[in-house]
Amino acid sequence: MSEQATTPPCIIVVFGARGDLTKRLVMPALYNLRRSGALGDEFAIVGMDHGDISERAWRTNMGQSMTQLLSSRDAEFQTDEFDTATWDWLRERMHYLRGDFTDQGAYRSLGGVLDKLHKRYGTQGNVLFYLATAARFFEPVLLNLGEAGLVRQREGEGWRRVIVEKPFGHDLPSAQHLNATVAKVLHEDQVFRIDHFLGKETVQNILAFRFANGLFEPVWNRDRIDHVQITAAETIGVEGRGRFYDPTGCLRDMVPNHLFQLLAMIAMEPPAAFTTEAMHRRRAEVIEAVRPIRPEDVVRGQYASGAVNRNAVPGYREEDTVPEDSDTETYVAMKLQVDTWRWAGVPFYLRTGKRLRERTTEIAIRFKPAPLAPFRSTEVGGYGPDWLVLHIQPDEGISLQFDVKRPGAQVALAPVRMDFRYRDWFPKEYTVGYERLLQDCMNGEAGLFQDAAMVEGAWRIVQPILDAWKQPPSDFPNYAAGSAGPSAADALLAMNGGHAWRALTPGRKPPPRRPPEARAGAATPVKKATKKIAKKASKATSKRAGKPAAKSAETGADSSSKPTKKSGVKRATKEVAKKTAKTVRKTAAGKVVATKLVSKSVAARKARR
Repeated sequence: MSEQATTPPCIIVVFGARGDLTKRLVMPALYNLRRSGALGDEFAIVGMDHGDISERAWRTNMGQSMTQLLSSRDAEFQTDEFDTATWDWLRERMHYLRGDFTDQGAYRSLGGVLDKLHKRYGTQGNVLFYLATAARFFEPVLLNLGEAGLVRQREGEGWRRVIVEKPFGHDLPSAQHLNATVAKVLHEDQVFRIDHFLGKETVQNILAFRFANGLFEPVWNRDRIDHVQITAAETIGVEGRGRFYDPTGCLRDMVPNHLFQLLAMIAMEPPAAFTTEAMHRRRAEVIEAVRPIRPEDVVRGQYASGAVNRNAVPGYREEDTVPEDSDTETYVAMKLQVDTWRWAGVPFYLRTGKRLRERTTEIAIRFKPAPLAPFRSTEVGGYGPDWLVLHIQPDEGISLQFDVKRPGAQVALAPVRMDFRYRDWFPKEYTVGYERLLQDCMNGEAGLFQDAAMVEGAWRIVQPILDAWKQPPSDFPNYAAGSAGPSAADALLAMNGGHAWRALTPGRKPPPRRPPEARAGAATPVKKATKKIAKKASKATSKRAGKPAAKSAETGADSSSKPTKKSGVKRATKEVAKKTAKTVRKTAAGKVVATKLVSKSVAARKARR
């Protein structure tokens, strides 16, 4: 990460210190913040969990987890080189406290530990509590923090803030109940409902892309946009987290938070100012405008055994810690309508799932075709689709696909693409998405977090689906691991205007080429020249064909004693060969020159970067 402002002094307390979230995202984010210079020396970590292990063992376990992540192709934590000095600094500030989340005595012990560490590290009484636990512990942790007085803010004694992970509730009533619990213990400006998708650079860039460029806003509406696809595909399974995942499922885990937040960023109106209140209000307006979903507009799926990246993987019901008869969904696809003036009639298609063909997250916007096709009377006929694609991960950037004319005498169109990649224009920054959010929380900035109204609005949308899905599915499992998902998801789009999902690809591949028959008409210069010369030679041959034959008859007696002149056919053939070779040499020379020019251009661009 690039050099950035140092965060204020604080202690971060992680509940669920030995859990998957801490290992996979929280600790790597803190490592990246320190390596970038954002964490000052007035900083410490307290990990609290029920596991009976020593502080030294916890530190070692975290270090081993970081190393394992770096060897994984699909892990979000990546770096060119693991900086041992950064890790040593972080490890020395890691402290472990064994405690039961439901035991008030553990919180009294935590208070004593915090007092000692404030004096040791000079953290000025600032504490950030991170609830990286299973959702069932959110309420007891919040209530115990309040009862122990650990989140009470007193003037001159530092700030106290709480990060709550998703899912925030498991349905609308539970979300409302949890919000009520939060209100009992905390002021709204103390709670940060986190969604790490909003911490990703490409997601934050959506606002700059839309509102800082006059090019796109005029076409960002129902007049120009045909439909929008939002995809969050994973290749991993539950990875030993079946006890957490099975009661939750794909819908609760991904849709009311991650996907709806991406939807809100794409569909929101311009805020009057980039303040926390204005941003929350604009995003909440989108969620409120989503039309109630009908059950027939949603598809669920569960993966069977298959192969991902050429490796055999088990089905969901065969995973460790998953019941053999589980009806939990691992895939969801849905069609949404946003009933606003800007988006009326534009379908938004959302899909997410585990054990799919590729790991990719993207927002793809398909534009409507031109109102009149000037080429409709030619062989070209209609046009291919124009796409604007915002690549969230793994290859962050933006691409625009459109049609151009192929070189040649005939009119033939080909799809091409203009690409912007962060790695081509800016220094590579290895982030997991939590770095910016942790910084914002330490600085008290909540613009990239969700407020209570947004959370309840999202659950209000999906509640009818949860009610309908109480009836167990009859076709599970219904897609193979390593595929693009269940066939019913394809049918969902096909029934709505003949749409189709974009192919799942790892980053960006060349746009699809036209069928061979559409390209056959574009003759090359060599072919055209050869055809023209051969035609002339054929005429010359037919004119001369009689003369050599007559002469041969007259001199047949002494033909054996002196050689005859070359026939017209041979001369014509030689002429064709000579002219064709000359044309080929010219064409080849042109290609060499063009290749050299392209090479020089590429080298110049690299030098400028």
